[in-house]
Amino acid sequence: MRITRALQLGIGALAIALAATGCGGGGSKGIAENTAAGKLTIGVKFDQPGLSLRDKDGSLSGFDIDVAKYIAGKLGVTEDKITFKEAPSAQRETLIQNGQVDFIVGTYSITDQRKQKVDFGGPYYIAGQSLLVRADNNEITGPDTIKGKKVCSVKGSTPAQNLEKNFPDVSLQTYDTYSLCVEALKAGSMDAMSTDDVILAGYAAQSPGQLKLAGKPFTTEKYGVGLKKGDTESRGKINDAIEAMFNDGAWKAALEKNFAGTGFQPPAPPQVERY
Repeated sequence: MRITRALQLGIGALAIALAATGCGGGGSKGIAENTAAGKLTIGVKFDQPGLSLRDKDGSLSGFDIDVAKYIAGKLGVTEDKITFKEAPSAQRETLIQNGQVDFIVGTYSITDQRKQKVDFGGPYYIAGQSLLVRADNNEITGPDTIKGKKVCSVKGSTPAQNLEKNFPDVSLQTYDTYSLCVEALKAGSMDAMSTDDVILAGYAAQSPGQLKLAGKPFTTEKYGVGLKKGDTESRGKINDAIEAMFNDGAWKAALEKNFAGTGFQPPAPPQVERY
């Protein structure tokens, strides 16, 4: 009986261990092991024109995609060995913690709350929350004019949290994706959309004559590369890659390419934070 019981305990422990190591998917082995094998799984957005957009043929384009490819290259992984996985705002921490992605490049604002769960490389860009309205809307000119208005944003995003906390008189509606928010704005069911200015600029460029930015940015959002908490070695390498992109001109060139014709002026690159 004792032998049988021991066997049962051993099998049970083995099953638990296998379950723990088997969960997660593509990035579950960690950045170091995956780059050693010449591959990476990177979380990105699929619906942000100018930043990270999946085209009809399934290809991805945008500034965040260029940043992700550049970092991967510096880590020794070629573009054809990158698997891009959609990372909706509300799921980003879970995707990283479960090992479903190696890291995320997806307009991911660095906040103290998020740093309790994941680590960040960067920032690689500094944006600011702003407002997008229909082209014929002259009532909304900035955050001081949205009282009582219907404003949409995305679930789990920093802009949505900011609106909820600091603009209680706004009727906030959250959607799973930015594209759904844009469609609601175009249809007239929302008065404005709020997220970072660089995201809004991409949507305005995609719908010329239909949408416009209203007012100046009213927050500071540091975009970072999210990765598993405690992986200091990988964070250091990602920071090195970001600084190299700043210094060799590739960062500015990526911004100019992806926002050509929008009137968007690329800012100076930010200071990478090493902690």
